Amino acid sequence: MKIRLLTVVLLAFVVSACSSFPTVAERKSAERPLIFPDYVGVTVPKNIAPLNFMVSGVKYIKADIALQGAKVLEVKGRDGLVDIPLDEWRKLMAQAAGKSLSITVSVWDKDEPQGVEFKPFDIHVSEDEIDGWVAYRLIEPSYEGWRQMGLYQRDLTSFVEKVLVDNSVNGDGCVNCHSFKNYSPDEMMFHARGKGGGTVFLKDGEISKVSFPEIGPKKQGVYPMWNPLGRFVAYSSNDTVQAFFAKDEQKIEVYDKASNLMIYDTEKGEMLVDPRFMDSTRMETFPAWSPDGESLYFCSAEPVVLPKERKQLRYDILRVGFDRERGQLLEQVDTVYHSQEDDRSASFPRISPDGRYLLYASSDCATFPVWHKQADMAMIDLQSKQRVDVSMLNSEDSESCHAWSSSGRWVVVGSRRLDGRFTRLYFAHIDANGVCTKPFLLPQQNPLHNTWRMKSYNVPEFILGEVKLPMDQVKKLFE
Repeated sequence: MKIRLLTVVLLAFVVSACSSFPTVAERKSAERPLIFPDYVGVTVPKNIAPLNFMVSGVKYIKADIALQGAKVLEVKGRDGLVDIPLDEWRKLMAQAAGKSLSITVSVWDKDEPQGVEFKPFDIHVSEDEIDGWVAYRLIEPSYEGWRQMGLYQRDLTSFVEKVLVDNSVNGDGCVNCHSFKNYSPDEMMFHARGKGGGTVFLKDGEISKVSFPEIGPKKQGVYPMWNPLGRFVAYSSNDTVQAFFAKDEQKIEVYDKASNLMIYDTEKGEMLVDPRFMDSTRMETFPAWSPDGESLYFCSAEPVVLPKERKQLRYDILRVGFDRERGQLLEQVDTVYHSQEDDRSASFPRISPDGRYLLYASSDCATFPVWHKQADMAMIDLQSKQRVDVSMLNSEDSESCHAWSSSGRWVVVGSRRLDGRFTRLYFAHIDANGVCTKPFLLPQQNPLHNTWRMKSYNVPEFILGEVKLPMDQVKKLFE
């Protein structure tokens, strides 16, 4: 340990001596620095990757990090970049859990050659850890098509990102709609469309593929949600199309001409259907289980003439009980959210792991909030039946897909707030009373990565570890 510390000190001395790095800024500013990403005042988990940031247009930068009034870490950088060493960051976060870090930023540039020190800002370090990994699809945020897409997984405690599976396995087809059993990296599923298409299941290191159009009602399964008890997976079956508009601020709408609910029994290999949710009187989509596996939530709407009447298409959130022994949906159907309450449409219902909160995407109409600039997150307390204020999660651009961590203390939200075009991942803390904190952008080793990557993050899901697909078996499925 002494040898390692001595090496760090020597390296720091060499860098400083060779670069003549400035150390003391002569002017003090009453303003906080304009850093990217905006980590000012955020709450983060104690096991998150380093919150590297930058100040645009400056030559030198220095960040002094203090804990309870004592300076504990100094990071210097060029070109405005603060790159915090991972090992030092982890030690610091272990000490700071439950407390706040104070960061003082100083910069030197052509306008401030003698340097300016900005007003400190705080970052609160929560004792609540976040799940170690998050999975998502990366895809171009457009409608023309794609060349390369895939499902990826990111270690949230570092900057490691790995391919879970990409469309090189199925002739550049589509891979999407992933779901995990109880956040497990060892039991999951995803869809593959194109060459040898089907629904792929991973269990105990073994891979299998099912073609849903060949069983049950002979419909393709979309938008999966694994029942927490493991045996059943709920799907909607969607006939999805696109419409384009020349004289509307919104240039594209994606909508379903028809959609129904189905439940797949993984033990029997059978698709279970309920006639009530298979007819054309209503459209059902986005199924989501309660944590006890005994209730199925879903979005439902009365059909309208599409695309002409798309602005009148609004989805409610319904709930129906589930007999997990018989694999049957129960008779009573309750309305949890009625779109007439606020003339909004609901998508992607997600229930917190303690069963108390229902988080969903709310937009002015239709079912794909990512195409709606004013789409926001909304939440209902299922105990009190009251709305919960989650405006802290929202921005002036669309918030869409989202997920709860396994502890229920963190949420991830897909948002286009940076540029209005690319969906990126933001994380926020939500306490037991439903109070949420300012979201922070997924940390990257180089903050500019968030602007360099010309792909959108789609359908994020927390997982408790790294998924290790047997790729030799996966490739054989599509030969």
